[in-house]
Amino acid sequence: MPTLDELRDDIDRVDEVLVRLLNERARVACEIGKLKKAQGIEVYQPEREKQVLAHVRGIAAEGPLGPDAIARLFERIIDEARRLERRLMDGDEKSTGAGGT
Repeated sequence: MPTLDELRDDIDRVDEVLVRLLNERARVACEIGKLKKAQGIEVYQPEREKQVLAHVRGIAAEGPLGPDAIARLFERIIDEARRLERRLMDGDEKSTGAGGT
């Protein structure tokens, strides 16, 4: 049986992966924001948001959190992506990290 410290180390490793993946997702959202800006498309796309939430609810059945918990987490992730896109729309690429580093 693993020790508490070993399990906490596991959580730390998973958190590191999550942060990298969330930042990768945010970079993609910034690229989407650039395209939306160039094409004059609104940031908020309710149908796409419904598709994303339905998708993650479907794959949530494979884990212990369940569809509702996963949907709540993704609602927050989507909110942050929308915030990044809005800042891009306002011409604030530097603070979104979209300007590249």
